[in-house]
Amino acid sequence: MFASLSDRLTSTFKNLRTKGRLSEADIDATVREIRRALLDADVAVPVVRAFTGAVRERALSAEVSGALNPAQQVVKIVNDELVAILGGDNRPLHLAKNPPTVILLAGLQGAGKTTLAGKLALHLKGQGHTPLLVAADLQRPNAVTQLQVVAERAGVPVFAPHPGNQGAEDDIVVGADPVAVAREGLAAATARQHDVLIVDTAGRLGVDQLLMQQAADIRDAVNPDEILFVIDAMIGQDAVATAQAFQDGVGFTGVVLSKLDGDARGGAALSVASVTGRPILFASTGEKLTDFEVFHPDRMASRILDMGDVLTLIEQVEKAFDAEQAEEMAGKLASGEGFTLQDFLQQMQQLKNMGSMKKMLGMLPGMGQMREAIDNFDEREVDRVEAIIRSMTPAERVNPKIINGSRRARIAKGSGVQVSEVNGMLERFEAAQKMMKQMSRGGGMPMPGMGMLPGSGKKARGKAQAPRKAKGKSGNPAKRAQQEKAAADRAAGVAPAAPQGSAFGMGAPQQQQPTDPSSIEIPEGLDRFFGGR
Repeated sequence: MFASLSDRLTSTFKNLRTKGRLSEADIDATVREIRRALLDADVAVPVVRAFTGAVRERALSAEVSGALNPAQQVVKIVNDELVAILGGDNRPLHLAKNPPTVILLAGLQGAGKTTLAGKLALHLKGQGHTPLLVAADLQRPNAVTQLQVVAERAGVPVFAPHPGNQGAEDDIVVGADPVAVAREGLAAATARQHDVLIVDTAGRLGVDQLLMQQAADIRDAVNPDEILFVIDAMIGQDAVATAQAFQDGVGFTGVVLSKLDGDARGGAALSVASVTGRPILFASTGEKLTDFEVFHPDRMASRILDMGDVLTLIEQVEKAFDAEQAEEMAGKLASGEGFTLQDFLQQMQQLKNMGSMKKMLGMLPGMGQMREAIDNFDEREVDRVEAIIRSMTPAERVNPKIINGSRRARIAKGSGVQVSEVNGMLERFEAAQKMMKQMSRGGGMPMPGMGMLPGSGKKARGKAQAPRKAKGKSGNPAKRAQQEKAAADRAAGVAPAAPQGSAFGMGAPQQQQPTDPSSIEIPEGLDRFFGGR
């Protein structure tokens, strides 16, 4: 979503790196480019003015003029101000002291409240909570059915006493009372001992009095601990007006950004927290229920400035990779048993559990410069490699060297690929296997085109620790006499004179006098370690 803004800001900072000192004109030009980039990203005008004003004021201060690298200091200032307008520090959900914790979802129709209810429930379930969903949206056609499907996929129960609107028009069915459904859902959560209650409410295509009144009535009925305003991150400037209307009509304690994986310019994310004063708690980053993450303003600012988001990447790796399998694989590599295609298949399956490879690569620092290559990356390549390995016999996976021409043709036919693709996969695996063997032997990580890193591995350590051989006596009489004289001087305690015109311009050092041990002063408190002296 922030690709365009990230590219503009990265290009602006690149022009600063060539200058050792920044003048006021340089700073004004930089602030001007930042203002244009933010306005093009649909950031609200008041937010842009406040942001650029703060950046310019700090950039003209001694904070930048006294820095060793002014360009990097300007980037740091922009990063700090981005974190500030995104809400500052991350705030977790406020859980009730006496469960259940009631979470009310509010927002316009189409913002993604129903899907987000399932994502939030799955997220809380993974933290050990027992959430219950309440279908209080009785207006949108098949909204109750959608929530039931989402809840089933998330593995959480749903309270839906009324089927809701089954027709084609957005109209509440006679006898359906969303407020009563929410109240009964709270009673059911208390009776069934659910510690979290998530209430999905109805929306409208636009802000109107009926929408606000219904949301306010549900709020008064269940007295929620958190009211989360779900906003579509793709609506741009309208995000500010919509958020302000909900804040005045219903009030909310936090914001959830949905559809953050879209190709819009992302102005909502940079505007809503600053305008409303309410923090962004979560972000929906895809269509799957697992495409849901806690919103960290500092990490999002780092992504926008193309500095990556390594912490989120590590958290997703820890969720996707099985700890026991990882420990078993590490022990296998350390013992030198070898890295087989079966092991490679397990790693590929865990890699797929992490989600989109493009998203993972985008979290690495500096990947903005390779955005075109990442966009052209074929996600199905992982599936093709997995199909090739699954078309092999167990013996072939353990020992790929037995795969001859006929076997390769059979594997290609079984996996639906060309023989050349099977050959390429085996060649890449052989290279990876060699690297694993070198690492298991303590050889260090090989660098492409450079061999082993200097100073790494057992061989390098052995060479470094090997004792140097003493030099033999020279066959030249004059040089031999010089060596004998130098040996006699060393025995007598006389240091050899430095050669004239030495590299440091120093003459012969003074003769060193032997140190009298009794003259050494031992600090107080340490004398007991030296025999009581």
